[in-house]
Amino acid sequence: MGVSHGVRFRSTVAAVLVVAVGLIAGAVALVAVLRAELTDDVRQAARARAEQVAAVIESGRGVPSLPVAERDEQFIQVLDADGAVVAASANVEELPALARPGGDGESRITTPLDEDEFLVVAVAADGPDGRGTVLVGRALIAVAESTRIVTRLLLMGLPLLLLLAAAATWMAVGRALAPVAAIRSEVDAISSAQLHRRVPLPRGRDEIARLAATMNRMLDRLERAQSAQRRFISDASHELRSPVATIRQYAEVALAHPGRTTQEGLAATVLAEDLRIQRLVDDLLLLARADEDALRPHLQPVDLDDLVLDEARRLRSTAAGLRISTAGVPAVRLEADAQGLRRVLRNLGDNAARHARSQVAFDLAAQEDGRIVLGVEDDGPGVPAGERERIFERFVRLDDARSRRVEDGGGSGLGLAIVAELVAAHGGTATVSEGALGGARFEVVLPAGEDRT
Repeated sequence: MGVSHGVRFRSTVAAVLVVAVGLIAGAVALVAVLRAELTDDVRQAARARAEQVAAVIESGRGVPSLPVAERDEQFIQVLDADGAVVAASANVEELPALARPGGDGESRITTPLDEDEFLVVAVAADGPDGRGTVLVGRALIAVAESTRIVTRLLLMGLPLLLLLAAAATWMAVGRALAPVAAIRSEVDAISSAQLHRRVPLPRGRDEIARLAATMNRMLDRLERAQSAQRRFISDASHELRSPVATIRQYAEVALAHPGRTTQEGLAATVLAEDLRIQRLVDDLLLLARADEDALRPHLQPVDLDDLVLDEARRLRSTAAGLRISTAGVPAVRLEADAQGLRRVLRNLGDNAARHARSQVAFDLAAQEDGRIVLGVEDDGPGVPAGERERIFERFVRLDDARSRRVEDGGGSGLGLAIVAELVAAHGGTATVSEGALGGARFEVVLPAGEDRT
């Protein structure tokens, strides 16, 4: 099983490797440049000496003698056109030509003097006896010794530099990751009961600061989701408790006082409350599917005007005393889920009938951009501007809608939330505004085709 190293260790290793490659490349280049420069100095000195000797030979004064101090580091040979040694410095006067004659040039040799490497420069010289060659050799031992010393110093200094780089990187990465450790520790300590806690925000605007801000925004979303879930459970429990309590009350009265209720009356009450529970459970299941992104409309060609007219007929039969207008409903066809749109129309129709004083109106319109607008209006008290977004949330009922009667199937606060979810699943939007009748106007905008965003 492999060892798992942290970011700090991996960053330090990576930094040391990069620095090592750079230092080694720089050291190699330094030694090469140093050797080339020193060798060029030797070459220039040898050439200058050879040209000096060639000038003396051309003047007819012979080969000058070498100073004693130069005898171990330099030699001179003068060759004729055939390559024979005609003159030489004292340290090589017994030796044959150490390089080939002919023109200017250079070569490297190991002399029999002390087996050191010499750089030999050849310079042509025209003497009284014809064209010859002056060979001047200078020892490269100083070049080798200098590069050896520099190489030794580099070999001792590079590990120290790498250790310094490793220590600096380790400390810098450690300081940079300190906020991450604090964030991790805080997140590890946050439980579902402590979602109000937030991770510390480091100073600055770097990546870690942005990570901390993102974590806090995520915790905000989780806290809101948890609060919404708790509120949802509480509201659902409250909504279910009422019909259960009603059924229990009627049953207890029937058992304790059989003569006060009839079997038909008890059955009617139990059936009404059971239907109410069933509707609530169905609504809760639909919203749960919406939360899981499982609402997938089955799209097919739908005559929306027929659905609107069917809903208007239902309201006329159930909402006595209300005038239901469909004068603004032309023929409209679109790709949609018929069952989903029936549910939308029923919820909007029930909501309008519950708040209307005398009139409910439906209208349809096809926009130029290919979208369909469905409007449902009433002449009731309307929706205050500050509540027009909140009204589509779950279990939200405005103050004037909180009183419910069993017989009218009063709202549970889920109808408009279901409308918003079903419309969103179709790729549309649901809004509320002030209508022409003086009350609320609920408007649903749907795409007419299959291209939904």
